Amino acid sequence: MSKAIEQKKAIVDEIAGKLEKSKSTIVADYRGLNVKQMNELRKQLREAGIEFQVLKNTLTRRAAEKVNLTELNEHLIGPTAIAFSYEDVVAPAKVLHTFAKENKALEIKGGLVEGKAVSLDEIKALAELPSREGLLSMLLSVLQAPVRNFALAVKAVAEKNGEGAETAEA
Repeated sequence: MSKAIEQKKAIVDEIAGKLEKSKSTIVADYRGLNVKQMNELRKQLREAGIEFQVLKNTLTRRAAEKVNLTELNEHLIGPTAIAFSYEDVVAPAKVLHTFAKENKALEIKGGLVEGKAVSLDEIKALAELPSREGLLSMLLSVLQAPVRNFALAVKAVAEKNGEGAETAEA
């Protein structure tokens, strides 16, 4: 019996480590997904660099309590799968939200973003944000606009002065 308890303690420690290390953790109910859909979801998450696991609620609750993230406990009811993202805060929200739109059986329950509890609405808002590259290109175009406008103004003044000088000489 003590060997089983030791194994469970090791699992709790592993989950606690993932919760601490994860920048974004999203809890979902996968009930109703068939094997093909589940494999497709896992593939999409893996391609985005997200770890996805089906975990026991009691062990996850103990791990959450161990790292003082008890806000997660309210979502640990019924069949639970958890997506852990260690790099990108937005990626799990995007992938799960998009997949849930196509597969109504997947239900996002809630989660944590950088250690703070987030609701389903906040996860949806995160999912609808443009990608990092998209945001950077928007920023770049905003930064380029004043320089471009200044260059166009200088060019217009130069052309105007050039035409005025030609008419005066003729």
